[in-house]
Amino acid sequence: MRILIVEDDTQTADFICQGLRQSGHTVDHADNGEDGLHLALTEEYDVLVLDRMLPKYDGLSIIKQLRNNGIKTPALILSALGDVDHRVEGLEAGGDDYLVKPYAFSELLARLQALVRRVQPEQAETKLQVADLTMNLIKHQVSRAGQIINLQPREFTLLEVLMRHANEVVTRTMLLEKVWDYHFDPQTNIIDVHISRLRTKIDKDFDTPLLRTVRGAGYMIHDPQAT
Repeated sequence: MRILIVEDDTQTADFICQGLRQSGHTVDHADNGEDGLHLALTEEYDVLVLDRMLPKYDGLSIIKQLRNNGIKTPALILSALGDVDHRVEGLEAGGDDYLVKPYAFSELLARLQALVRRVQPEQAETKLQVADLTMNLIKHQVSRAGQIINLQPREFTLLEVLMRHANEVVTRTMLLEKVWDYHFDPQTNIIDVHISRLRTKIDKDFDTPLLRTVRGAGYMIHDPQAT
């Protein structure tokens, strides 16, 4: 899943983002309502997680604006306000679920997965495919030519980013931000190591290589049949 977290509490946001990434998901984070609304309006996500109380725009205001713009991405509201009236208010504002703090991460993850399962197929992408390489986003399963490929969570996330940008160059900066949440270059070979492992798993035993290195630019999952 590709998930947007809008949470201004640094500790809470780090906890959620780390847990979701370790579970193999792609996560973007905004620490205020204005940036969160911008991302939700301009990017595609499978599900949103919004704190109710946020700087600039609160979580309910964000959801209302999204629904007014025809964006139906499922939204889970996080809040310390847990009485019936507050929960009803959140759902009536357009939220799809409401989770009261404190909560267990396992419950948060289960609720997000349930929200995505309930969405109609045209509203949530559940499968990515490039040539004979297929990624099931719900089952977290990758296969090529019908052969299951076992990936570590970070490898899965890396491949997901590349497949979402199939036949496009994905820069090292993009990978550092989307896969490792680095907003700077740590000057390590972390990307090269993971790309090498991923290439071995998805290309080594097959006739046609799909993962390309674009020298001086980045990497690309390329469909040979693409026009």
